[in-house]
Amino acid sequence: MHRETGFTLVELVTTIILIGILSVVVLPRMLTSSSYSAFTLRDEFISELRKAQIFAMNTQGKCYRVAVDTQGYQFKRFSDLACTVDMDPTESKRNFEGNSNLALVSNSNTSFNVDFISNNNGIPSLGCSGACINVTADDTLVISIESQGYIHGR
Repeated sequence: MHRETGFTLVELVTTIILIGILSVVVLPRMLTSSSYSAFTLRDEFISELRKAQIFAMNTQGKCYRVAVDTQGYQFKRFSDLACTVDMDPTESKRNFEGNSNLALVSNSNTSFNVDFISNNNGIPSLGCSGACINVTADDTLVISIESQGYIHGR
């Protein structure tokens, strides 16, 4: 008796379905350079701003700053309301990766300070309401600061 070798119809259909799923889901992600770096930078920076805001709301007579420049951003503490007498320890600077940056929406300036003074009830010093900071990486996102001090991403 001669036995034929080959694939059954069920095996062929299952293989075609698996290849179809892989081509729809996995290949587009592997072939594009997009990542979640803009979302990550936005969420990390919002967390840093909220941390400074909470410190300022819970202490009196001090200033807390998130200083941004072209290389990264840094959380700083000051022992006076004018933000001039730096306190130790200052946290290490978080550097931007790739072509990421933060810029003010109003004038596209990439070097700026966001000060939280304890007497201001947690309202930052930027003086903007709504869209305030552009986060640029693989995508451009916006950080909004409302007039009441609420900081959120859009």
